[in-house]
Amino acid sequence: VKLVESGGGLVQPGESLKLSCAASGFTFSSYAMRWYRQAPGKEREWVARILSAGGSTKYADSVKGRFTISRDNAKNTVYLQMNSLKPEDTAVYYCNAQRIGRNDYWGQGTQVTVSS
Repeated sequence: VKLVESGGGLVQPGESLKLSCAASGFTFSSYAMRWYRQAPGKEREWVARILSAGGSTKYADSVKGRFTISRDNAKNTVYLQMNSLKPEDTAVYYCNAQRIGRNDYWGQGTQVTVSS
C-alpha cells in the first residue's frame, strides 16, 4: 500500500498550488480520501474529504471557498486545489485513505510554504 503526495512548494500569498496523492496497493475507489495538514508546533488538522461514492465533499472552515478536493478513480489519485493561499496555510500536507472496518493509510507528506 502506498500513498505518494506531490505538488508542494514555496508560493507567495494569494497564489495557487495543486497537490496530488497517487494511491496504489488497495481498492482506491472504495475509500474515502482526506487531506490533513500539520504546521510546525501544531497538531495535525483535517482539511478536506471526499467520499468514495458520489464524490461528496466537505471542508474545514479555514479553507472553505479556497480549496477544492477532487478524485480521479481511474488514475487512483486525489487532488487538492489550493487557491488564494495564505501564510497560515503553511504546513506539511498529508493524504489519508479511510474505509470503515479497514486500516487507515497515510502518505509521507508534502511541504507547502506560503511566504512573501
